[in-house]
Amino acid sequence: MDSVGTVETRYLDLPVPVRLDCNRELGHIRIAYETYGTLAPARDNVILVCHALSGDAHAAGVSAVPPEESTRDGFAAEDRDGTAGRGLGWWDGMIGPGKAFDTDRYHVISTNLLGGCKGTTGPSSIDPATGKPYGSDFPVLTVADMVRTQRAFLDELGIDRLAVVAGGSLGGMQALEWAILYPDRVDSIVVIASTHALHPQGVAWNAIARDAIMRDPAWQGGHYYGTGRKPDGGMGVGRMVGHITYLSGPALDDKFGRRLQFADDIRYTITEPEFEVENYLRHQADSFVKRFDANTYLYLSRALTYFDLGRQYGGSLETALARIEARTLLIAFSSDWLYPPAASEEIEDALRTLGKPVEYHLIEAPYGHDCFLLEEARQTPIIQEFLEKTA
Repeated sequence: MDSVGTVETRYLDLPVPVRLDCNRELGHIRIAYETYGTLAPARDNVILVCHALSGDAHAAGVSAVPPEESTRDGFAAEDRDGTAGRGLGWWDGMIGPGKAFDTDRYHVISTNLLGGCKGTTGPSSIDPATGKPYGSDFPVLTVADMVRTQRAFLDELGIDRLAVVAGGSLGGMQALEWAILYPDRVDSIVVIASTHALHPQGVAWNAIARDAIMRDPAWQGGHYYGTGRKPDGGMGVGRMVGHITYLSGPALDDKFGRRLQFADDIRYTITEPEFEVENYLRHQADSFVKRFDANTYLYLSRALTYFDLGRQYGGSLETALARIEARTLLIAFSSDWLYPPAASEEIEDALRTLGKPVEYHLIEAPYGHDCFLLEEARQTPIIQEFLEKTA
């Protein structure tokens, strides 16, 4: 299938502040975004694609300025893409002519989230009040804050209604939030490997990753910009922890087993990696700290742990989902223990009880949570059929 070609990230400054759930207003917000496909004259063919924690606005095509480190997450992404794939968008297999989100038919928009570090205002941005980076003075965010900011951005583009909001993981949370906050502005949502509330085990692993960053002395209370020191050690550990939660035991066993990395036998060292899986995690940590801001990781991680539709909207999942008017497609993966299929099944059951249109598909696949980035070929026909029925 064809690519959308070479793309450039663009930027838009919101003219008015956004009111946040923490009861603060945030002004001077810049949004980084990319678009793919042609906007219909009626502006009714728009798909908003929402990224996960470590994503950005570059969802498809080849970046006009290839990054030093690829944003193509997913288990063994480098094996799949090679160095030539460094500039590919993080969901390139899903967005383009003839793909799941068909740019011959739809105008696809991808934004970097509020709180991000890839062009959208976040902790590393300059606070106009001080002339210095916000650091940990940046307001604490929720997924709803991100969605309200996306709506303000789309209003500036003159886009009143979305044909589809789609995303995996944290992106799926945004899709659900869109359908609840703005039921009259969303026709369909595609929620992949996501949940209505992160399970306690997921909250716990995210807490460990954040603690690793904040316990690094180089974090300096969140004000490390311009000091010549960054919490790369803590950030690297946080990335290792996070990356393991995205995988599954069978996937790790299949790719690494207990194979040694550098010798035919153990070397009796506690400081150097012995096993392939250890070396792999170190590589993941080293590459991630080069492309991602530690404070952004803290803020987005906290936002996804706060996400709880039942708590936010009246105390029950059914009460929350009663607001939804959009058709809903749910996709889950059998080996995903971080965002387990049970969470998607709970959403499906609640929507069916409410008489809302919903489809649920469980894909048997071994790669854990990363399946939503890897199993593109198996998701594509499901999504294409769903969108054909809802057109």
